[in-house]
Amino acid sequence: MSFRIALGVTGSIAIYKSCELVRLLKKDGMEVNVVMTSGAEKFITELTFRTLSGNAVCRNLFDDASVVNPLHISLAQECDALVIAPCTANVMAKMVAGIADDSLTALALAFYKPIFVAPSMNVNMWNNTATQANVAMLRERGVLILEPGAGSLACGTEGKGRMMEALEIFDKLRSLLPEKLK
Repeated sequence: MSFRIALGVTGSIAIYKSCELVRLLKKDGMEVNVVMTSGAEKFITELTFRTLSGNAVCRNLFDDASVVNPLHISLAQECDALVIAPCTANVMAKMVAGIADDSLTALALAFYKPIFVAPSMNVNMWNNTATQANVAMLRERGVLILEPGAGSLACGTEGKGRMMEALEIFDKLRSLLPEKLK
């Protein structure tokens, strides 16, 4: 049985790095199930992730009304880790508040195994005291924050807020996840 990752993707330009992350995880023999927010769908289509992962993409809390166990709940039960990359300030705030108003935040609330968050946002959003308080609270609750890097941001500013590169995220996952991954 292969290691199974739930990959949450949110509305950020850094989502293109998530495509490479799926490729790296699959190449390493992992099963990947992608969960997209509506914001993520503004940047990339479900078809891309379905093709790269080889699995259906969870996009809606109520994708299939005939299913007794909704996909976000079955993923919480069956996946070994949840990785949210990119993760917006909005989704981090929802996670801290326990808001579950879409498939990804509902999955995060139901998830009881390792959760990794790779933030991606404007430098001022990252430095905002509310965001920093949310990051601190997530850490306190055991969420592993994959620190954003500094540099040129898509909005034209410079500073901290760039999502970690896909290979760096992959390497972090390999070093931090259970022994069966190594």
